[in-house]
Formats: sequence, structure tokens, C-alpha cells
Amino acid sequence: MVTRVRPRHGRRPATLEQLYAGRDNGIGAIRLGLAVVVVFTHGTSLGFGWEDLAESLFRGQTNTGTLAVFGFFVLSGLLITRSAARTTIGRFVWHRMLRILPALWVCLLVTAFVVAPLVALHEWGTLRGFWSGPKGPLQYVTGNWFTGVRQYGIHDLLGASTPWGRQSGGSVFDGALWSLVYEVLCYGLAGALAVTAVLHRRRWLVVCLAVALYGVVVTDQIQGRPLTGPPTPHYGQVHLPLLGEVSFHWLMYLGFLFLAGAVMELYRDRVVIHDGAGFAALTALAGSLLFGGFFVIGFPALVYTLIWASVRLPAGLRWIGRRNDYSYGVYIYGFIGQQVLAGLGWNRWGYVPYIAMSLAAAFAAAALSWHLVERRALAFKDWTPRRTRPAAKVPVQAAGPVAVADAPIAVGARTD
Repeated sequence: MVTRVRPRHGRRPATLEQLYAGRDNGIGAIRLGLAVVVVFTHGTSLGFGWEDLAESLFRGQTNTGTLAVFGFFVLSGLLITRSAARTTIGRFVWHRMLRILPALWVCLLVTAFVVAPLVALHEWGTLRGFWSGPKGPLQYVTGNWFTGVRQYGIHDLLGASTPWGRQSGGSVFDGALWSLVYEVLCYGLAGALAVTAVLHRRRWLVVCLAVALYGVVVTDQIQGRPLTGPPTPHYGQVHLPLLGEVSFHWLMYLGFLFLAGAVMELYRDRVVIHDGAGFAALTALAGSLLFGGFFVIGFPALVYTLIWASVRLPAGLRWIGRRNDYSYGVYIYGFIGQQVLAGLGWNRWGYVPYIAMSLAAAFAAAALSWHLVERRALAFKDWTPRRTRPAAKVPVQAAGPVAVADAPIAVGARTD
């Protein structure tokens, strides 16, 4: 059983390393909460065509959904860096693939071959022409299978029947998938830092990378841009194999948050967890959102706030996500459910009933995804391909002195 160190009165505050050990932490609860926030945020635009939740309150800098995505990347930086530092590169890649791809593949298949046909029957009254075409269901699956989104819609479905379709001018089934490509790129960065031994021997280089990206954020803020409003995405895009279009703007901003979480993990023995600092960071985060300067002041404040909260949440919340992690499922299925509900016209009863139905659908899909797909896939985390051991040397009797011969071992025997 893990013993959690609690600072006593008059003693130095505990470090992250002392307080965050094993699975006794609030990260599962925070991630699930962030996924739920995304559903609440999408409810305004997907259900009613309003602006994203709290966008005006946050002075146009961001909204609660994007803020939740920022939080995901901070926590991911901490968790993924810990995984990369403790496993071989092959095992690290295998674990990341198991965690993200099987659930994504099933989500794409369910969307394309279960949800979309039902939507087509509702909107068209027939499936004639549904299975073919340049934007058909098969193209939807093959275009998005490796996290990069090349096709958001299927034919014109949900285009005219939903507020988001009318705003965006086309069909969109699962817009929440946009962030997965940046998550995968951050996984690749963590793997590269691990295989080059930076995480073990040159961890200060991670600090330098984080500082460099933060410098980009600060430069964007001071180069003629006001303290309010979003940064101008002026960096352009690049097309990558398998991943599709990648925005340098999002790559640098989300990359900074990921690296900031990584730094907290790498220097966990020096990161002091102090309640006063936690409340100060939370205050700075709220102030930057309400009055401006979020990307300069709020980004670092968000990092410390989440790390502090992950070890300070009450014990009654720390069990969430320990055995059943529904956060990924809620995130990838929430958007689909909300679009379908809007397409059926069930948003006519108002925001609160619409959100209640959206959350119920998202949690139902997430539970099925976890128990039928994600948990079963993660059961293969320790799987190792069978290999043939090298031939063993055993003494055999020969005429004269003892000779050594190769004794074959059974093909397929494990070597670990």
C-alpha cells in the first residue's frame, strides 16, 4: 500500500514525488471532468448555434472546451513522460497504440456503419447512394484511421439538419477528433526524448524546449496582439503522411503544455506542492481568463493548478478512473451523440435537457467503449512476440575429449 506523505505544521512542504505515488491521485477524476466540460461546451454550438461556452466571459481568448483540451495535454505530458522513462521504446509505442487506436477504430466503424446509415434513413428515407461516393463511409474510416482527420463528414448528412452543419457549411460527425493528431505527435516527441536518453541524462533539455515554446507564446502576445482575443494562427500548416494537415500554431501551443507537464514529472523531486501556491495559481488562471493575458499568465498557472489539484483532491474523488477510465470514450463519442440529437430535433426542449441527454449518451457509449474495447486492448500491454532462443551449448560424449555441440531448443520458446 502506498503511503502518502503529508507535510506537518512547521515542516517544509512536500514535493510532487512524495505526494504523487502509485494510483492514489486525482488525475482520473480531473480527466473525466475535463471530458464532461467538453460536452457542456459543445452543447451551445452543436445544439443551438450559439458561441462556445464562456467564450465571451473569457474575452474571446478561449472557451471552456478548448481550456479542457489544454488541461488534457498538461496531464498527458506528466503521465506519458513517466511511461516513456520507465519502459523500452518498443513497449512505450505498443502501450500508446493500445490506448488510443483500438477505441478510435471502433468509434470510426460505429460512426460510419451504424450511426451514419441511421442518419441517412432519417434524412433521406433510403440508403441508395450511401455506400459509395467520394465522401462515403468507407472513405471516412480509411481517411481518419491514424488519428489525423481528413474527412469530418459523410456525404451531406447532418449538414442542413444541425446548427453546426449550417454554420460550418457541411457534414461533421465527430469534430472532437481534431486534437488526437497533436496527442500522437506529443507521444512521438516523448518517445524520441526517451530513446535519446534525454529523459534520464539530459532532462534540462526538456526544460529548454518548454522555455523555447513558451517564448513563442509570449512573442505572439506582445507582437501587436491585444491581451484579449485568441492568438492569430499565422504559422501555416504542413501535410504529414498518415496524419494529414497539422497546424504549427496548435503544435507549438499544445506542445508547450505537454512539455510543461513533462518538466513537472522529470523534476518531481523538486516541484513543491504548496496549497498557497495552488490557490495563487488558480487565482492567476481565473484572472487571466476574465481580464486578459491568458496565454502568457494563464498557461503556466494552468500547469501548476492541475498538478496541485491532482494530489490535493479529496480521497472520495481519487478512486474515479482508477479501475474504469471513461474519459477517452466520453471525449470521442460526445460530439457524435450531440450531433445526432440535434439532427433529430431533440434540442428543441432547451439547453439543460439537451445536455442531460448528451451526457447520458456519452457515458453509455464510453462505458461500452471501455468495457468492450479499451480494457480488452489494454490487457495485451504485457504481450511479447514469441521468439526463438539462440541455440544452447551442451556437452556431448565424443571419441576422445569432451566436445561441444549445438542443442536446438523448441521453436517459439520464450526468452524473457
